[in-house]
Amino acid sequence: MTDQVTFPDAVQWAVPFFIAAILAEFLWISVKGRGGRYETRDAVTSLIMGAGNIASGFLLGFIAYAFFMWLWQITPLNLGTSIPVIILCFVLDDLRYYWVHRLGHRVRWVWASHVNHHSSQHYNLTTALRQTWTYTFTFMMVVRAPLILLGFHPAMVLFVGGINLIYQFWIHTEAIGKMPRWFEAIMNTPSHHRAHHGRNARYLDCNYAGVFIIWDKLFGTFVPEQDDDRVDYGLVHNIGTFNPLRVAFHEWVGIWQDVKQPGLSLRQRLAYCFAPPGYSHDGSRDNSEQIKAKHLARHPEDRGTPGFEQFDAKSPNAQAERA
Repeated sequence: MTDQVTFPDAVQWAVPFFIAAILAEFLWISVKGRGGRYETRDAVTSLIMGAGNIASGFLLGFIAYAFFMWLWQITPLNLGTSIPVIILCFVLDDLRYYWVHRLGHRVRWVWASHVNHHSSQHYNLTTALRQTWTYTFTFMMVVRAPLILLGFHPAMVLFVGGINLIYQFWIHTEAIGKMPRWFEAIMNTPSHHRAHHGRNARYLDCNYAGVFIIWDKLFGTFVPEQDDDRVDYGLVHNIGTFNPLRVAFHEWVGIWQDVKQPGLSLRQRLAYCFAPPGYSHDGSRDNSEQIKAKHLARHPEDRGTPGFEQFDAKSPNAQAERA
């Protein structure tokens, strides 16, 4: 198919809004003395990461776009560009985002690209801009292939993906508590996403939604923010640096250092690339399930509460907890 279809670059148009909103949030926190915290070096690092993400898109974005256009050429389907089709594309792309995001926390190769977004120990609107420079190397663009093969034009798919990212910007804040109950039930909100950014055992591997939190509820990964377990932001093992280069590449370096250890089998080397973060061939590190199990060993009163429902007497996780 060679028909010309164009959509605006939604994220580019939103940049002035991002800047204005960050300034507004900073002033609100400064005046009110609540609703979050800004640390200058951390915020600057996040802004540099955002700028690097835009630059990497300019330099490498053609790879994904060429792949998408090739798919468009071979598919016999064309759903057009009507408003209902755009809405349907938006919903399906959000489902695509859920699974890519989930893979980003469960497959170390993808986590190496996503980890920088979680590396801030603060949670404000600049954190939303702390984005990857290396997404192209995860090859996660292939997850968009079904949308294009089903007849959604690549330009439309990229457009709705941009709208998805714009929506996620405003949920990176502590200035907003809870939204109305009906909204919290359907949509991703600051409260839901604060839990996602937590390094607490309870909040590991939860709330992957981009726009619609219903995906997490449907696939069993929803954990509501708990008043009695305040979110502690950052990584399980924080990297302790504001250097953008280290923020962007530290996990890739970690993968290389693990893979090149002497005496490993091929399976072990592949596991260091593709197993969940925290894998180690000698048991010297813990993945998220092991962290949760050890937490319950210390705090059995948390068994069955949000974030720990998967631990029952018959589960392998419960056996790990007793080990």
